[in-house]
Amino acid sequence: MPDGRVFYYKSRRQPDEIMSIRIIVLLIAVIASMTAVHGSVPIIVNTPAHQRAVMKLCSDASDQLRNGDVAGAKRNVDAALRIDPKLWPALYIRAQIFRKEGKYELAIQDCNEALRQYPGCVEASLLRASVKVRLGKYAEALKELNYLISLHPRPVTLARALSDRAWFQATCPDSSFRNGQQAVKDAKAACSIMQWKDEDMIDTLAAAYAETGDFDSAVRYAAQALAVKGISPEDARVFREQLAWFQHHKRIPVSQ
Repeated sequence: MPDGRVFYYKSRRQPDEIMSIRIIVLLIAVIASMTAVHGSVPIIVNTPAHQRAVMKLCSDASDQLRNGDVAGAKRNVDAALRIDPKLWPALYIRAQIFRKEGKYELAIQDCNEALRQYPGCVEASLLRASVKVRLGKYAEALKELNYLISLHPRPVTLARALSDRAWFQATCPDSSFRNGQQAVKDAKAACSIMQWKDEDMIDTLAAAYAETGDFDSAVRYAAQALAVKGISPEDARVFREQLAWFQHHKRIPVSQ
């Protein structure tokens, strides 16, 4: 969330926590398929009891993180990693925890290890890019987002990467990295992929238009984001705050 009127990286709906659910589902699928084909699961251990235990620990940690219980999530993910120190879903969840705690270098280390264990964990790359923004490593963050988009991942992940790049190029504290026109293009593509049902991505489009100086469009899309059914009270608060900025012909405030 924004700390006053300063730049903040786009993560209002905690998309990484939402991605954790998808990762848990993927973990279950990996376990099932590898057990069926090979009779064992190299990424964890070779007994069903341990498989179930690790899955439950990761699933519980994901739920706790989503509900704001960071301490509980940390206990469960640490327990999972004691069973298997190289378990990539647990490493990814712990990276989210480290980001919340402001331990950015540790978050990057866990993202790196998760990707070494499972290169297909695109969500870890997205998380790593967001952490690099917080560290002021803007060139590295943009390079990572560009690479991810070039891979043409599954639609939901592509939309997330496009939206993240759009937000970055619309609001980066270093003006040399801002590119309003490209941000508009990326945000529109993301919204289209998600059938204009994702309020965060619509709000990103509003911010992109504001960066170009088209505040009428910024106001229109900020209002559209607010109108999406089911948005959280906190999202609504942030969207209203940004709508007020756009109505006064102000871009998203940034701090150099």
